[in-house]
Amino acid sequence: MRRITRITTVGIAAAALALSATACGKSSNDTGSSPSSSSQATKVALAYDIGGRGDQSFNDAAYAGLQKAVTELGVKGSEAEPSQGESDADKVARLTSLARAGNNPVIGVGFSYAPAIAKVAKSFPKTTFGLIDDTSVTAPNIANLVFNEEQGSYLAGVAAAKTSKTGTVGFIGGVEVPLIKKFEAGFTQGVKDTNPKAKVLTQYLTQPPNFDGFSKPDLGKAAAQGQLDKGADVIYAAAGLAGSGSIEAAASAGKWAIGVDSDQYNQSGLSSYKDHILTSVTKNVSGSVFNLIKSVKDGKPESGEIRYGLATDGVGLADSNPAYKKMTDVIAAVDAAKKNIVDGKITVKTAP
Repeated sequence: MRRITRITTVGIAAAALALSATACGKSSNDTGSSPSSSSQATKVALAYDIGGRGDQSFNDAAYAGLQKAVTELGVKGSEAEPSQGESDADKVARLTSLARAGNNPVIGVGFSYAPAIAKVAKSFPKTTFGLIDDTSVTAPNIANLVFNEEQGSYLAGVAAAKTSKTGTVGFIGGVEVPLIKKFEAGFTQGVKDTNPKAKVLTQYLTQPPNFDGFSKPDLGKAAAQGQLDKGADVIYAAAGLAGSGSIEAAASAGKWAIGVDSDQYNQSGLSSYKDHILTSVTKNVSGSVFNLIKSVKDGKPESGEIRYGLATDGVGLADSNPAYKKMTDVIAAVDAAKKNIVDGKITVKTAP
């Protein structure tokens, strides 16, 4: 099967697109400069996870960090998209191409890049590699950018339990992997600590090695509809692009959805459903990307585990929806839970 990898050069005012086709182990890419960048500008690159840019969630959060770095630091940014059903070898080829082009850092957006970064980082010891959501691979030139997703999800559980009128809420995980089970664990604990009688419906869209659960909105929509049919009136999905389908289903039914990774209330692609996006569990993926790029540009590259938690606003709960801001009792309960987690009075589970 022919695999397509898109590599984009990001400019401050506009983006210059380039297509790179990978077939039979060969690839090429256009690394021409953008109008606003000089040839001497620091070059940095993102390699996106399943779903790619435009997922209104995880990948878009990383892109926001790249945009900020282009604007504020004057770097020249490139993006590389994943291909459907790609192998680790495809990821190795992508990362190698980006490193050979002089990008530093090269950031793999998602835990699926761990095997490829483990291999490529050895070949480019002077290049810093960022690995988001994974600590299994370490080296002096690897920065592991990780988050306490369970803590933000706990707050979502509190909000869901306080908001639900039926006493039944739903959790949808994209793929049943340890990372997503952290979201489930925190959410369920937050719900139960707030309302022990509440029922949490849980469903995973796919099982590894099938990662369609992060990329196919129809799967999220069908799962959410099933939970709505069982009485759920608040649904939280940690499923990347597939989560947009669950938001659509909840909104169409006049129920609440809880977003993930980005503040999905403010995502243009979800504007039709925004009034039903109660809140979102945010991860400061954009900040982690920006911070890593800045550290390399400043000559002091980050390395090892860089953890973002509730205490440092590395994770949190968005309050963009005006309807949510009016729920003073819900906000008070969320704020109290946040304080108790930060103070160590509540320890949030990382597995169900």
